[in-house]
Amino acid sequence: MPGPLPGPLPGPLPGPATGPLPGPLAGPPPEPRDRRRRVAVVGIALSDCGRVDGPTPYALHAQAARRALADSGLDRSAIDGFASAGLGTLAPVEVADYLGLRPTWVDSTSVGGSTWEVMAAHAADAIAAGHANAVLLVYGSTARADIKARRRTANLSFGARGPLQFEVPYGHTLISKYAMAARRHMHEYGTTLEQLASVAVQARANAATNPDAMFRDPITVEEVLSGEMIADPFTKLHCCIRSDGGCAVLLAAEDYVPDTAKAPVWILGSGTSVSHTTMSEWDDFTVSPAATSGRLAFERAGLTPADVDVAEVYDAFTYMTLVTLEDLGFCAKGEGGAFVEKGRLLRDGELPVNTDGGGLSACHPGMRGLFLLVEAVRQLRGEAGAGQVTKPGGRLPQVALASGTGGWFCSSGTVILGRE
Repeated sequence: MPGPLPGPLPGPLPGPATGPLPGPLAGPPPEPRDRRRRVAVVGIALSDCGRVDGPTPYALHAQAARRALADSGLDRSAIDGFASAGLGTLAPVEVADYLGLRPTWVDSTSVGGSTWEVMAAHAADAIAAGHANAVLLVYGSTARADIKARRRTANLSFGARGPLQFEVPYGHTLISKYAMAARRHMHEYGTTLEQLASVAVQARANAATNPDAMFRDPITVEEVLSGEMIADPFTKLHCCIRSDGGCAVLLAAEDYVPDTAKAPVWILGSGTSVSHTTMSEWDDFTVSPAATSGRLAFERAGLTPADVDVAEVYDAFTYMTLVTLEDLGFCAKGEGGAFVEKGRLLRDGELPVNTDGGGLSACHPGMRGLFLLVEAVRQLRGEAGAGQVTKPGGRLPQVALASGTGGWFCSSGTVILGRE
């Protein structure tokens, strides 16, 4: 892959969403619509990922954006919407300015790891309603490189202001919050350490076929269990890796699909939900907000979990995968342990999950939710190489799900995508 390409994207500035369609479909204004436009993912890309010591986060944003635009085959002038979070004083204004974009629709929603699924839902609604035509979502982070170079330190707490001030003195780190939730699930339903460890083992097996994954060597349940304790019950391999990297996703109205370079992947349905900030206000440690976002997404798509061929879910910790699959309806509440331990999550399993290796093995530069959308689209397009999921008869997957989680199960966004 070419190196990072900082600076603005090539081409003229995009026009407003009203008036003539920008880019290759320039012409008279569209007639008033009596229906919502369909929305497709038309471009995806990763920046350089893993160990990336040279570029700045802005350069990774630019690199991913350029590659996604090239992947789409559209001209830069088509972009009239922009979504970004996590970088800049006035995100997404600062990042858009760096890329040389002047969008007329913007989103800077920041709800942790689910940010990108929530943004994709917002963008799809805006495009469907005619408020934007093509929206670029882009992310980049040098979290690993910054710590290595001592430009920052690892954060143990999200802050000590507002409601969080009542928990910080008791050592409620991010990891400990997830660990508490996992222990509660173990207490309520008999979930075992071995079942949680099997999630990490299967993620690593999936990463083995991904040349971009940071860790590809196989691991065993015993290795996971015997590792350094981080926060009981999580040992090191129960926890996500820390990497650098970025990615971008371009969504566009159906009007643009004839001019795109590749077959579209359609947004079939989406749902969002928020839950709590303090652990004391969380009604049930064993239920995540994916129980709501997933239900809404399936209802709006007119589908059920049985229709999903590939699932990409946020996995900062092994427990996240297990409980999210329960809450999305792939198994009953309390049965997640038995569900994940039977190899179902493998690329050739009953429900391939995190087919790129996920945050546990592939990459985790921070708010990883956008990577879930990239991998889901790759699978539906048939572009995952040795990691490609195939159905009986060599058929490609038809329906994929991406579900992001933010904070400590504080927020959730679920997006269902399909080839048709």
